[in-house]
Amino acid sequence: MTTFEKVTNLIKDTMNIEDKEFTPETHLFNDLGFDSIEAFELVAAMEDEFGVTIPDEDTEGLKTVGNIVDYIESHS
Repeated sequence: MTTFEKVTNLIKDTMNIEDKEFTPETHLFNDLGFDSIEAFELVAAMEDEFGVTIPDEDTEGLKTVGNIVDYIESHS
């Protein structure tokens, strides 16, 4: 499974989304309706899944699926 697939599965689990197509440009807040609590839950799930620590200052740049995939791949 690719990093993209793992990230989109985590997003689907966090938001309980089944029928959504994801692209690297899919925006967590604008397209998926994430709020700050859901974003925090997603960051925690990513840290567990990928074994990375994501500092608070880095979370601000994780707005799209592509941003998240790039971040995970460069910090794993």
